Amino acid sequence: MGRRRAPAADRPPTLATLAEALGVSRMTVSNAYNRPDQLSPALRSRILATAAELGYAGPDPVARTLSRGRTGSIGLVFDYPLTVALTDPATVELLHGVAAGCEQRERALSLVPRIAGHDAALVQRALVDGFVVYCMPDGDARLAAVRDRRMPFVLVDHRPQAGTRTVNVDDRGGARATADHLMALGHRRLGIVCGWEQPVATAAEAEAAAVYYVDQERLAGWRAGAEAAGVEWDALPVTSGPGFDRSTGRIAGLRMLDLPEPPTAVVAFSDRLALGVLDAAAERGVRVPEELSVAGFDDVPAAAQGDPPLTTVRQPHEEKGASAMRLLLDDDAPATVALPCELVVRGSTGPAP
Repeated sequence: MGRRRAPAADRPPTLATLAEALGVSRMTVSNAYNRPDQLSPALRSRILATAAELGYAGPDPVARTLSRGRTGSIGLVFDYPLTVALTDPATVELLHGVAAGCEQRERALSLVPRIAGHDAALVQRALVDGFVVYCMPDGDARLAAVRDRRMPFVLVDHRPQAGTRTVNVDDRGGARATADHLMALGHRRLGIVCGWEQPVATAAEAEAAAVYYVDQERLAGWRAGAEAAGVEWDALPVTSGPGFDRSTGRIAGLRMLDLPEPPTAVVAFSDRLALGVLDAAAERGVRVPEELSVAGFDDVPAAAQGDPPLTTVRQPHEEKGASAMRLLLDDDAPATVALPCELVVRGSTGPAP
């Protein structure tokens, strides 16, 4: 047995330090951590005991990843800061579906959020074997960074592209069903509430400014339903507010209700925004649905608990995440997945006043 020498006080122990202390090769020490079946139990126990004595924590995980060419981790890239993604109900449900797929396949999950000025760099540095890319704007630099990595990826809530694996829901069909429902109730003065940083005033401006595929599809669905009922689409009012949450919808709703000729029905890009519109209506003393109908999109848990309960479009958020994992990791998975939506009519919509 070799003579043990403690490492210098200012230098942490390394694999070479441990090998020298034990009088064995570096490969033998490496096998104790990476290929234990190559060593006798007694020798491996002696190596680990000496490592603990010298304070050696094991091989550098980054170096191990690079040498193996596989990390065992999947990267989820999304267009929110972490604090928003982990509090947005729809995103949390999708995250649960991705996480369940990771657990089933014994994979870890790395979150790659939006951090201004570092977005593409985070993708480039992520130690992962593949990516699930969730709802990015058209032409986003992170999409280019994902493709440059030349590893498997799946796009969720993106425009279908030849040769690219995608998971989508029928956003256009869900939005069309909402518009048809409101038109059948007699509404012709329709308003749209969004949570965009760049404010727009009309439906025509919203279509020109929309950079997310999901937004483009929902606008197209609402337009189809409105025009089928003879409503002039381009001039329909659109209001927004800062942020992405319920308070955003409240501010946008107040702006909508303060218009010279406010609408009798409002559609919102999400349930959180629509619930904020309900808050604005209560604040202004506008009765829902007697004076104003409100409809959302997503059917998050809070939608059924609104006052009144919210009419919305139900989409399978968790299944979107699970489908993305199947496309990414299963050999027999299809190239694309298209999931259905369902209009859920509740108490927030009624006949036009």
